[in-house]
Amino acid sequence: MTAADLGRAIGKGTVNPVELTEFFLDKIANHPLAPRIYARTSAARARGEAMGAASRAKTGQRKGLLDGVPLSWKDLFDTAGIETEAGSALLKGRVPGEDAAVLAAATGEGLICLGKTHMSELAFSGLGLNPITETSPCINNEKSVPGGSSSGAAASVAYGLAPAAIGSDTGGSVRIPAAWNDLVGLKTTAGRLPLTGVVPLCESFDTVGPLAHSVEDCAHLLAAMENRRAPDLDGTSLSGARLLVLETVALDDLRDRPARGFDDALHRLARAGAQVQRGGFADLPEAMALTAILFTAEAYGIWGATIEKAPEKVFAPILERFRAGASFQAADYVAAWRRLREIRAAWAQAMAGYDAVLLPTSPILPPDAERLMTDRDYYVSENLLSLRNTRIGNLMGLCVLTLPTAEPSCGISFMAAPMQEDRLLRLGIAAERALA
Repeated sequence: MTAADLGRAIGKGTVNPVELTEFFLDKIANHPLAPRIYARTSAARARGEAMGAASRAKTGQRKGLLDGVPLSWKDLFDTAGIETEAGSALLKGRVPGEDAAVLAAATGEGLICLGKTHMSELAFSGLGLNPITETSPCINNEKSVPGGSSSGAAASVAYGLAPAAIGSDTGGSVRIPAAWNDLVGLKTTAGRLPLTGVVPLCESFDTVGPLAHSVEDCAHLLAAMENRRAPDLDGTSLSGARLLVLETVALDDLRDRPARGFDDALHRLARAGAQVQRGGFADLPEAMALTAILFTAEAYGIWGATIEKAPEKVFAPILERFRAGASFQAADYVAAWRRLREIRAAWAQAMAGYDAVLLPTSPILPPDAERLMTDRDYYVSENLLSLRNTRIGNLMGLCVLTLPTAEPSCGISFMAAPMQEDRLLRLGIAAERALA
């Protein structure tokens, strides 16, 4: 059942939030892969929240559709009195005093916190490989990485250990694990949701987003974190929708199965009435070349002092990525941001006539975890490719929705203008039907 399905069942009285919460806590306690998915559960908190939800349901005072539905939270969202370590030995034993703002908002809407999920170390990898804490499994191959950095978030939903999850996305960290685990993932526009109480990676690009089984779930989870009503998702259609397949960069080095899944999805969208066109964006390669300075310089600026006090606690490839940001000059960083804003304006003008821009969520399949640990060249190439397509949405400042295709672990992404999440979700509902 989706999170929304569970919410409707609670409203009808056929599901009790206390029993539902105990079901998931019991499943987590007994599932053989759960220690690789959850860093820790918050059982006492969850039970208390479930009792409140059950009382509201009994008296007809439910706060919304998802009141009483449990979900998991990536281990970079602060939880009062519960460890929040962001997958890093540098933060081991860190216990915040308050909930992150988005967690507090969701709790206020009646959602139940099951616990915290494993993630890439300090969120700085798209693979989900983390030998420091745990590497979560991929639903389609337990020996493959699940995608990162919201790795445990995706696994918790895919393996049935949570109805939905909340992750974060700086360069693809919601969309990659969602795609590789056959889920729906929403990258929100930077600045739409508050980052108060969220362990940062690159605050200029960090965003909060849900991973779930349906577009409807993502719509209601976003609304809960904003303390508002979800958008009306009824009456949606792809008829007449103008969709552009991005041919610049996004289709380069596309491997066979992701290509098949993407092509099949395009045919389904066209059969449902969408106008699918193809085109490029000449400035995109230049924007992609700015990635190194924009992401690594800010990440090292935030974490450099902490890392250099105990660099031995950081997985070597992650340490190398952070330290790459130390070599850039401030003037170059400022110039890069000025140029990116110019490119973003050109993108907005070029794409103004389309409802969404389409691309494969990832050009590759989930890599083998053991080989990533032993083959450095393989690690570097797969890590860069895993985030290449998703990073386009971050660089252009867009909101993005990834949906599963007919090929396992292969997603298709719909990129829309900044702050247009509600419109994108309505389009996503129609696309979800066409792709089912």
